[in-house]
Amino acid sequence: MNEQQFDKYLHIKTVGEQYGFPKLAHYHRYEPTPYNGLEQLFAIYEMPNDPVFIDMGCGKGRVPIYVHHQFHIPTIGIEMDAGFYAEAEENKRSYLQKKRSHAPITFIHTIAEAYEIKPRDNVFFFFNPFSIHIFRTVIQNIWQSYEQKMRDIHIILYYPPYDYLQFLHQGTPFELLHEVHLENETNMNERLCVFELKKA
Repeated sequence: MNEQQFDKYLHIKTVGEQYGFPKLAHYHRYEPTPYNGLEQLFAIYEMPNDPVFIDMGCGKGRVPIYVHHQFHIPTIGIEMDAGFYAEAEENKRSYLQKKRSHAPITFIHTIAEAYEIKPRDNVFFFFNPFSIHIFRTVIQNIWQSYEQKMRDIHIILYYPPYDYLQFLHQGTPFELLHEVHLENETNMNERLCVFELKKA
């Protein structure tokens, strides 16, 4: 299925050109994650036990809704932009009318670094949503949560910036678990990297 067909299948509206610039300088503008990339990722990648999936900078909610539909697990989308948050909530309403599930799907209107990491949160998805300064703060929040409740935690990076990768490799105990180079892409940055922090 192409992007439009996938949206129609999920009863959501997330296709469109990137637009709008955030009010905060360290945040990047919206661009939806390609469904094809998500399909290639989950063809080889398995989430940890009892996953709770967090999308940091979820835009209109495509990734949390897709993951919710595919795996019937709790998903959470964090979005700072009020307009995108409202669209994500509308997409959730439309999706749940047709796709019933007992697992919750939640959207939260806040900046990523203000989100309080819950003890069950263990899969974090980033599509280059903000600067390395914000990314470091979010990873520090995840680490503090890990120290309070040790568990397997995964970080998924789509189109990972070099400074994100350098920080995870050199500044954290996270280890590279998977690297998925997307099919039919000539840009080497068009890939997904999954990092893992194992329960001690």
